[in-house]
Parts: sequence; C-alpha cells; structure tokens
Amino acid sequence: MGKYFVQNFGCRATQADGAALETLLAAKGFEAAEERAGADLVILNTCTVTASADEDARHAIRRVHRENPEARILVTGCYAQRAPEELARFPGVQWVVGNSHKTQIAELVTLEQPPGLPYHGNIHVGDIFAQRDFLSAPVEDAAGDRTRPNLKIQDGCNNRCSFCVIPFVRGRSRSAPLEQVVKQVRGLAGRYREIVLSGINLGRWGREPGGAMRLAGLVRRLLEETGVERLRLSSVEPMDFSDELLELMAFSPRIAQHVHAPLQSGSDRILRKMHRKYRPRHYADRVERARALMPLAAIGADVMVGFPDETEADFDQTRSFIESLPFTYLHVFTYSERPGTPAAMAAEPVPMAVRRERNRVLRELAAAKNRAFRQSMVGCTLSAVTLHECGHALTDNYLKVQLAAPREANRIVELQIGSTTADGLREGAD
Repeated sequence: MGKYFVQNFGCRATQADGAALETLLAAKGFEAAEERAGADLVILNTCTVTASADEDARHAIRRVHRENPEARILVTGCYAQRAPEELARFPGVQWVVGNSHKTQIAELVTLEQPPGLPYHGNIHVGDIFAQRDFLSAPVEDAAGDRTRPNLKIQDGCNNRCSFCVIPFVRGRSRSAPLEQVVKQVRGLAGRYREIVLSGINLGRWGREPGGAMRLAGLVRRLLEETGVERLRLSSVEPMDFSDELLELMAFSPRIAQHVHAPLQSGSDRILRKMHRKYRPRHYADRVERARALMPLAAIGADVMVGFPDETEADFDQTRSFIESLPFTYLHVFTYSERPGTPAAMAAEPVPMAVRRERNRVLRELAAAKNRAFRQSMVGCTLSAVTLHECGHALTDNYLKVQLAAPREANRIVELQIGSTTADGLREGAD
C-alpha cells in the first residue's frame, strides 16, 4: 500500500485525531514512514484557530510538494473543513477531507480513481453538525514527551463564542462512550504512569441528551476500575470545574493537581461581547476554590488580548484581574480574525501594534507569577513522572524538573526540590 506520514498541527485533540488516522491506515496495510521525504502519502492534519495556524498549513503544503513532488498530499482537519476549495488549489494536493469525513480517510486513499478524472483536489466535506462518529486514539504528548499519552474523550463544542470558529469545523459536542474510555485507560495504564484526558470542550463530557454521568463521575470510575497511577485533565471551562470535580482532584493522589481554565478576558464588558458564559466574579470563585483546596496546584489560563473594541480600560481590568488571582502560568494569545465569526465583522478592530504590546505586558506578568511559584517550591518534595527527555521529570503541579541523576523514564518519583532554573526546577543533590 505504500508508506504514509502524518503531520499534525494545533491542539491535543488534533494530535489525537492524527494518532487515530495512523491506526486506521495501518489497518489498511500502509506502513509508517520515518520522515516526510520518504512517504508516498503525506497527510497534513490542520488547525484553523488562528491566521498563523492557517499560514503554517499552507507553508507545509508548499514544502511537502517541493521536497517530495511524487508524494500524494491529503489535507484534513479544521482548515480543510472551513476552506476546502482554497486548499484544493495548491499543487500536489490530491484530497481535501474535512472533519466530517475524517473517519473515511483510509478508505478514500485506497479507492482507485475512475479513468479520465483529474486526480487532484478531490474534496470530501459535509455537514459537520451531522457528525456523530467519534475519532480517537491515544497519542504521545505534542511536545515530544513519550511518557504521557494524551487520550481524547470529547469532541466538538456547543458554545458560540463570537471569536471562535471551532464549533463550525468540529461540530456539536459529543463524548466517547464510558466503557470505551475505561477500556482505553485500562490498556494505557499497563504501559504508562500518567495519562492526559483531553477534548475540545472536555468539561462537557457526558452532557449529551440522556447522559447521566458528568466528568467527575467518569474520573471516579477510572480511578475505581483501572490501575492508572496518575490522571491529568487538560483544559476545562471554568464553570465546569464543579465543587465535586475540584474536591475529587484535591483529595485523590492519583489526579494531577493542575487546573487549566480558559479566561480570555478579565473585563466583564469584553466577556459579554465574546459571548462567554461567565463573568469575572464567577471565574474568580472557581480559581479561589481550587487554590483553597489545592495550595500547591498549578493554575493556568488562556487569555486573549486585542479583541475588537477592547479599550485600554478593558485591558487594565484584565491585567488587574490576573494580578489578583493565584495563576502559575498563562497562555497569552493575540486576537486573530477568523472568517465567518461575528467578531471578525466588528467595526472597531484594535491596531495590531497595540495587540502585540498588550500581549507583551501579560507575558511579562505571567513570567513573574511563574517565577514566584517556582521559587515557592524550593525545599518542597513533589511527585513527578520521569520523562523520555533524559534527566527531566514533570511534577503533578506542572513544573519541569532537572534531575540530579538520570532515572528510567515513565516512573512516578518523589523529588526534593533544591533550586530553580531559568524556566523550571532543579532536584536537590543528596
């Protein structure tokens, strides 16, 4: 059948989709190529959250065709769902397959082309809101860490944030079945010490009509029915961090003390324009509850700067709000217009130079908070999983540690912290 290479862009859910595609291709007799240049079939699994994500995908298409002109290129993922005709025009692209048809890729690439039809730019994109299939397989961490598999258990999103294109390229929220998740975690737990649960809107797991169990119930079942040593939750919307879930995280040593809750803005006015479903006071209540229950937990957030009509006063509110809360890190994003979203049609865009300056200010604030958090860990004993990257480990509160001596990867260890490094911690010498 030939050799394939899958290149993933974007979030953990996209990475998980890529792993599932590899499983489907292997079942059809394809062999994985070690690098792109040696592949007969190159699949580019795209993101479209920002304009830069789109640009990365376009660069990759051009690069693949230039470096390996004989390769058949298939573009899939969120960009393919959003703008298939645009991608089909690129030389070398033989298929554009939206998320609506992603589960059919293994069959599509093995079909013989009818005689007389041009073998270029075949588009397979349908109504994503009709999608009911759940494509998932465990994948290694996107950062290259081979000891913390990422398991996607939820896809799609029912929210309609005014800046976000994700619902229109991922479809409605849908959850992996409970027994499937238990089976996958049980299998992974035999090989890995830490497993990361992820999704497009993870906190909505189980919320489909008729669903009785919520995310906290699922996590409890996983702890009861599998031998997993540590579960870590990826991003969860703030109001889905229920008291039940936070208390479960706080009192189970088998759950990483790591809370990541998207904030986007600390301005009530801007949150309303974004169509977010909480206000700053609601968000602060969840973060403060998390900190009260877990004094050493990592607490992180996604923050957006430069949303249309964000005034200096709005930005000052965001900065002050962030200063007031016990964040240990931030992911700061500069607003990027997404075609088809209400925000992209706003009449008062913030100048790009102002967006970049606001990004810089919040990154500096985040760095200062992270330094203070790391410094407070000196002298503490922290639980960590040793990484494939030799000589390093990741603590349950999401800090990277340089080990005093090499240890076998994929082990849970207790580390006495001796000092900080430029961006992490260092284990104390005996």
